[in-house]
Amino acid sequence: MSAFPQTRLRRLRRTPSLRRLFDQPVPGPEKFIWPVFVKNGEGCREPIEAMPGQQRMSPDVLLEELQPVVESGIGGILIFGLPEADRKTPDGVEACRDESVVQTAVRAVRCAYPDLVICTDVCLCAYTSHGHCGPLTPGGAVDNDAANAMLARTALSHAAAGADIVAPSAMMDGQVAAIRGQLDENGWADTLIMSYSTKFASNMYGPFREAEQSAPSHGDRKSYQASYADPRAALRESALDEEEGADILMVKPALFYLDILARLRERTDLPIAAYNVSGEYSMLIAAADRGWLDLPATVRETSVALARAGADLCISYWANRYREIFPNG
Repeated sequence: MSAFPQTRLRRLRRTPSLRRLFDQPVPGPEKFIWPVFVKNGEGCREPIEAMPGQQRMSPDVLLEELQPVVESGIGGILIFGLPEADRKTPDGVEACRDESVVQTAVRAVRCAYPDLVICTDVCLCAYTSHGHCGPLTPGGAVDNDAANAMLARTALSHAAAGADIVAPSAMMDGQVAAIRGQLDENGWADTLIMSYSTKFASNMYGPFREAEQSAPSHGDRKSYQASYADPRAALRESALDEEEGADILMVKPALFYLDILARLRERTDLPIAAYNVSGEYSMLIAAADRGWLDLPATVRETSVALARAGADLCISYWANRYREIFPNG
């Protein structure tokens, strides 16, 4: 390497055109998946206070909202369902019902936008009366294997409704194998599984739990979600899900876990999704509202950071604002 002054790295970034030539590009819209919150009914638009720019929608409203998003070239959507309170039970069986809210929304979206990639969240926390991610044992812990049976039934019903990708998020041991077996045995071998494979017990989910009305009524989820202080065990979670047949792995949250994302990228050839979660979304908006940062510029920076760390896909609440945030994307 030449010594200074022959080596001048500023030459490479002297002008916007030079920077554009050498910089890693901002991920295109096709790399983004928009998480959406759907509930039964018609004409329903409920703004989510903790997540400005997002709302709970009935299927008909979702179809309206999707038109400009689809036209922007967004890669897909990830559907979360909000059942009525009186449909919640200790075992969360409403999640499996063919006429439940996610299944209804999937059929509507598939009909209106046949080429859009549809992902569905496969979990029970919004469907259980206690808010945990599966039925409980008599002692109050989540029954892992009973939960897997319910998750597999739910994933099968989503696939039958028209989902391209099912995304189990309950962090149950063996959930991917249970779902893969159920799908394959029932003629849905081509349905992809995007596992929330390294999902941390994070403090960044508060706005989401308000949106999804899924906070646990007692305790927390630290006994089944990964500990942020034990990265090796967190990476083992993804390795096991890959062995069980996951097609796509995920790190969630994203911005606080770029080190995990980068380490996982080194260990697998599977596609990796980074979930840019609700708390990460809302804190940027709050800071921008106070004039502390430039929101579009910061979102672009964070999106490049996720891709730079190894993410192939970004599950992001910014996706429905792609044209605004990434005008040159």
